[in-house]
Amino acid sequence: MRGINKLAVVAAAVAAFVASSVWYAVFGNAAMELSGMGPAAAADMANPAYTALFVVAQSLVVAFMLSYVVAGLGVAGSKDAARIAVLVWIFPAMILLGSVVHENVPWMLATIHAGDWLVKLVLMAVILGAWRGGPSGAKGVR
Repeated sequence: MRGINKLAVVAAAVAAFVASSVWYAVFGNAAMELSGMGPAAAADMANPAYTALFVVAQSLVVAFMLSYVVAGLGVAGSKDAARIAVLVWIFPAMILLGSVVHENVPWMLATIHAGDWLVKLVLMAVILGAWRGGPSGAKGVR
């Protein structure tokens, strides 16, 4: 756990939560339509507070794991961190591609979710990398 800044992890998780909220404010109706979910089915979904808490917890776990990767690789700076995030993004992108192939998930729905993951991972990594050293690579706030 050495080299992991807990405050940076929390900041990255909160930023990812906000970014994802904005993403689905823009693409949420299309995602519901592509998944075959009408307004009535959407209203029957899980409690919004429970859903929000789950997404916050999910963001914290992902931010912590990403910080572990960033620290373990010695990344210090937002540019290198963004590159790492794009590489890490390949994992959720491939999982979503598998859902298209094996579960007949509409490719546009998978694209919406993959875009959300790309934005969140890059945002989190940039925050974590910048906190570790900024664009110049000099050690930053610890």
